[in-house]
Amino acid sequence: QVQLVESGGGLVQAGDSLTLSCAASGRTFGGYVVGWFRRAPGKEREFVATIAWTSGNTVYADSVKDRFTISRDNAKSSVYLRMNSLKPEDSAVYYCAAGLLVGGIPIKDIRVYRYWGQGTQVTVSS
Repeated sequence: QVQLVESGGGLVQAGDSLTLSCAASGRTFGGYVVGWFRRAPGKEREFVATIAWTSGNTVYADSVKDRFTISRDNAKSSVYLRMNSLKPEDSAVYYCAAGLLVGGIPIKDIRVYRYWGQGTQVTVSS
């Protein structure tokens, strides 16, 4: 059984930085993509960033590009999201997710991601 456990959320001020962690267990993730999504109150869950486990290639949402950095540690089976220059509009529950690219579904599409964590709350005050 695959488990993804997020940590690192909290309350910060605008302009601050925060690093989220996602610890994965239950399988090896060679060939998988592991990413972060977020859901703000009253909004749909949206793509934030993702990383290909084997190659290390990354993809970001335009709204976080140049502020957020996704990385992975193969030895620890963990993925991280470093968030700099945080804005109030970044406030959301952040979810870690993993899946396989199949059927030509775009990498930012939520349908790629089969496994999900429970989420961690990030609140950015102005």
